[in-house]
Amino acid sequence: MNFLLKLENISYSVRNSSSRKAESTKVILSDINFELAKGKILGFAGESGSGKTTLAKIIAGIIKPTEGNIISNFSDDWEKIKTYPVQILFQNNGDIVNPLRQIEAVIDETLQIRNRNKNIFHEKEKIFDSLNISKSIRTKKGYELSGGEQQRAALARILAARPELMILDEPFSAQDPESQWNFLNLFKKINNEYKMTMICIAHNLSLLNKLCDEMIILYDGKIVEKSLSSELFSSPNHPYTKFLLKAGNYDLKYDELKFSE
Repeated sequence: MNFLLKLENISYSVRNSSSRKAESTKVILSDINFELAKGKILGFAGESGSGKTTLAKIIAGIIKPTEGNIISNFSDDWEKIKTYPVQILFQNNGDIVNPLRQIEAVIDETLQIRNRNKNIFHEKEKIFDSLNISKSIRTKKGYELSGGEQQRAALARILAARPELMILDEPFSAQDPESQWNFLNLFKKINNEYKMTMICIAHNLSLLNKLCDEMIILYDGKIVEKSLSSELFSSPNHPYTKFLLKAGNYDLKYDELKFSE
């Protein structure tokens, strides 16, 4: 099997109830099917509320799907250390970086848990060098870091855990264009050096095009298009994909500003 994950008929819904209204069901995701190949980078795109983050949480094991199955092809090594081989780089890096601990101490602890009693020095140095984390940053505590430094520290902690899949949740938000491209190149470097399979959730389609091997477009909780990035951007099939591409190029007329099927 060359795939890392295979999703079959994944659906997710929540129940809404109040004293004024009868209980109802809100469908968040419906009939999601795809395979994620090992070592590839897959992009999720779609408007806010389309189900991107919910799907990522299901893949990460944070929530369980209402229906469907996930077939994983993770290595047997993960059974020995009793952890889950998926890590998420959250949009808010404060969820990963402890504000009161030195960055190097956090990385040391993560490496020791993952590697037991093995010598971790060389692996730690490789991680810091790969992410261009200087010695001055390593000794700082989380609250002393800038936003960009926090993101690199969060990435270092994830790499120390050596997951087989890393999910990037809106990693380019609230960044200037130069920082976006710097992190894009950094993610490509991680994918290449660590053979890391990735899923990237983002609104910026041009960045996803440069980063991802394949793309999935979500609309109203459903996959409306899935293809190689090069094909999706050169020959989009679904009207919503075409709408997103035109919006990204600021090419929408006034009466086209809202998509309608």
